[in-house]
Amino acid sequence: MIRNYFKIAWRNIQKRKVFSFINILGLALGFGCSILIFLFVNYHLQFDNFHNNSNRIYRVVTEEHQDAIEYEASVPPGFASVFRSDFNYSEKVANIFIRQEWQIDGMDSNTNRLLEDVVFAEPDFFEIFNFPLQESLGTHNFAAPNVAYITESFAKKMYGDSTSPLGKTFRLQNTETIQVIGVLNDIPTNSSVQGDVFISYESLKNYSQFAYSKSWGGITNSLQCYTLLRPNQDISHIEKTLISLVSKYRPKSKNVHRYKLQPLADVHLEQKYGGINVSLLWIFSLIGIFLIAVGCINFINISTAQAFSRSKEIGVRKVLGVSKTKLFWQFILETFLISLFALLLGIGISIGVLPKFNELFELQLSIQSLLSFKVISFLITLLLLVSLLAGSYPGILMARILPTLALKGKLTQNDTGGKFTRKVLVTAQFAISIMLIVATIVIGKQINFAITSDLGFDKEAIVMLEIPEEIELLKLQGLKNRLNSISGVSNTTACLSSPGAAENEWGTSFRYHNRPQYEEFSIGAKLADEDYLNTFNLKLIAGRNFFTSDSITEVVVNQRVADKLGLSSYEELIGKQIEANRGRVKATIVGVIANFHNQNFLSGIGPVFIAPEKTGYSELAVKIDGADISTALKAIESRWKQVFPKFVYQYKFLDERIAQQYIEEQRFLSMTKIFSGLAIFISCLGLYGLISFFIALKTREIGIRKVLGGKVKDILAIVMQDFFKLILLAGAIASPIAWYFMNNWLQNYTYRTEINWWIFVVAVGLLLIITLLTISYKAIKAATANPIKSLKTE
Repeated sequence: MIRNYFKIAWRNIQKRKVFSFINILGLALGFGCSILIFLFVNYHLQFDNFHNNSNRIYRVVTEEHQDAIEYEASVPPGFASVFRSDFNYSEKVANIFIRQEWQIDGMDSNTNRLLEDVVFAEPDFFEIFNFPLQESLGTHNFAAPNVAYITESFAKKMYGDSTSPLGKTFRLQNTETIQVIGVLNDIPTNSSVQGDVFISYESLKNYSQFAYSKSWGGITNSLQCYTLLRPNQDISHIEKTLISLVSKYRPKSKNVHRYKLQPLADVHLEQKYGGINVSLLWIFSLIGIFLIAVGCINFINISTAQAFSRSKEIGVRKVLGVSKTKLFWQFILETFLISLFALLLGIGISIGVLPKFNELFELQLSIQSLLSFKVISFLITLLLLVSLLAGSYPGILMARILPTLALKGKLTQNDTGGKFTRKVLVTAQFAISIMLIVATIVIGKQINFAITSDLGFDKEAIVMLEIPEEIELLKLQGLKNRLNSISGVSNTTACLSSPGAAENEWGTSFRYHNRPQYEEFSIGAKLADEDYLNTFNLKLIAGRNFFTSDSITEVVVNQRVADKLGLSSYEELIGKQIEANRGRVKATIVGVIANFHNQNFLSGIGPVFIAPEKTGYSELAVKIDGADISTALKAIESRWKQVFPKFVYQYKFLDERIAQQYIEEQRFLSMTKIFSGLAIFISCLGLYGLISFFIALKTREIGIRKVLGGKVKDILAIVMQDFFKLILLAGAIASPIAWYFMNNWLQNYTYRTEINWWIFVVAVGLLLIITLLTISYKAIKAATANPIKSLKTE
C-alpha cells in the first residue's frame, strides 16, 4: 500500500513538473533560510554552556542609582576580596581585567610582534571556568607575578610549531617580561570571556593601580568579577545581603550601588550589561517562520487550484473504492515527497551560503554543525510540520470531491472549494512582504539618521592613534610637534578618548561650587589637552578654553551641566568651582561648550567636563586635510616610528570607528534586506504558478472577450485587478502591525527617526510593481493570443 502511494505521488509530481518545481523551490528557500537562522539563534543561546557547573556561575554587576539607573557589567575593585572573605555563599571568586590589542613581542628575532587581547586573571578564574590546560610547568604557580597561560593558536603564531612554548618569555607593552607556564585549549567562540593571553592578576599592579587596588570609589567595565556559588543558593537573598556593603564602603556617595548576580547564561544576552540585543534573535526566528509560511502558502494555493484539474483522477479512484482517508493520506505523502526534496535542496543552499553568512555575522559555524542532534531533530520536526501544514487543507478539499460531478465533467471551481482560502493566504503573503519591506526601510532610515546626524563635533578626516600607556610626556609632546609639522595636518590632540566614545570615559560624583552636598547625578570626564576643542571643532559658547597645566586646575563643561544644575544661563558657570572624584579633582570652570554626543547615538547626552591630565592619555587624534589622505598617513606613520620605534603603529578613522558602533544594526539591516527579497521572490513564484493556472482556465473567456471587441488593456485589467485588490487589503492589514513593531524597536534609541506615512506607501507601491512584473508576462501572452485557436481547442 505505502509503495503504491509513493508511486502515485511520484507520477503526480512528474506530471506537473512546473508546479512541482515552484513548490520545491519556494519551500527550499524557506528551509535554507530557516536552517541558517536556527544555527544563528542556537549559537547565541548556547553561549557559555560548555563550562562545568555553568548554572552556578554568576557575574557580579552593578546598578548605579542616581537621578537615573545606569547598568555596569562590573563592580568596584575592592568587591571581590570582601565578598570572598566576609560571606560564605561562594566556592570561588575571581576578578579579571581585560585589555584589548596590547602589544606582545618575542624575546628573540625568530618570534613575532603581535597585538592581542590580554586578560589579567586571578588563579580561581580557572577553577570557576572550564578552560583546560593542554600542558603546563607544574612547578610554577599562576598566583605569582609575570606568568601567563596562552592559547594553542597564540603559541603557534608566536613561537611556531617546532618547539614547546613552555618556559619561553615575551615582552608585554615593551615593559614587563612574562613567562609562559601553561598552554590552554583555544577559547571557544561562544565564550563571553575571550582572549589568547591570560596573565596572572599579580602582574596587573605594574599597569593599573586602580584595578589592582581595594578601592570602592570607581567602576570600569574592563574589570569583571565572577563567582561559583555553592549549590542551592537563594540569589535574591544574597543580593539583599550585599546592600550592606554600600552603607559600609560607600556611605557618603550619592551614586547608590546595587550589586546584582547575573547568571552566566545571561551575560551574552542582556544588552543593558553589554550583551547582544536578544530581541533580534526572536525577530530573526519570526522571519524564519514567515519564510516557511510563505512557501507553505504557495503550496496550498497551487494545490487547491489544481484540485479542479485533478477531479477526474479523484473521481475514478473513489468509484474504485478508495476512501476519503486514503485519499487524504495519499496527498499528505505527495506533500511529504515534495517537502523532502525541498529540504534536501534547502540544506544544499544553506551549506553553499554558510561561508558568506559567517562573514556577515563574524561567526565560525561549520558544516559539521548541521550533523548535531539538535539540528537534525529540528530538520525532522520542520519536515513533518511543513508536510502536515501544507498538505492537510488541500488533502481535505480533494478528498471531499463528489465523484458523480467529477466524472460527468460538471464540477466547477466552487465545487472544489478553496477560492476564499486562496485569497486569504495570498493576502497573508502580501502582508508578510509589506511588513518586511517596511522593516527594511525603517532600519535603514534609523542607521542613516544615526551616522549622518550632527553629533556636535567633527568626525571626518580625523585619524585616531593608540599611544603606548605610561609613555614619557616629552615623547608625547615631541610626537605632537612632529605631526603638526606635516603638510596637511591642521591639529593634533592627546586624550583619553574621542567624543562619541564611551569605552574610556569615566563618570564620577561631583559637587558644584559652594553647595554642601554632592549632586544627585554624576558627570563624565573627558581627559584631554588644550587642543581637544579645536581638533574636534567643539563649539565654545561661553568663557574660554583651559590653559596647559600639569594638573587639573581648570575645566570646560558642556551645556548639559547647566541644565542639570537648573541654572538660568550658561555664563553662571564661569568661575565656579567643582569638586569631583572624591575631592581628588578641584578645579574652576573656565568655559562652556555646546552639547555633543559624548558616548554614542544610542545614549542621551550627559553632563561632561573636559580637563588636562597628562598621565591619563591613551589616544592621539590627528586632524588631516581630506584632499591628500594617503600622503598624510604615510607621513604620520614615519613620524610615529621615529618617536616609538618599538611599538606597533595602528590607526583608525574616527568616522569609521563611530560607524562600528552600529555594526549590530548594520547586520540586522543586511539580514532583513536579504529575507525581504526572498519573501517577495517566494511569493512571486506562487503568484506565477497561480496566474499560469487561472489563465489556462480562462482561455475560452479571454477568447470570447477578444472576439466581442475586448482590448488587451481591458483583459489585463480583469486578470490583474483581483491581485491588486488583495495587495491593497494586505497593506491595510500589515501597516499598523509593522508600525507597532518598528515603533517598539525604535524605543531602544534615545535619538530616533520618524516612521513617516510614505514608508507604507512605498512598501505597497513596490509590491504592486513587483506583482505586476511577475504576472504581466503570462497575462499579456494570453491577452494577445489568437482567439480563434483558443475557441477551437476549448
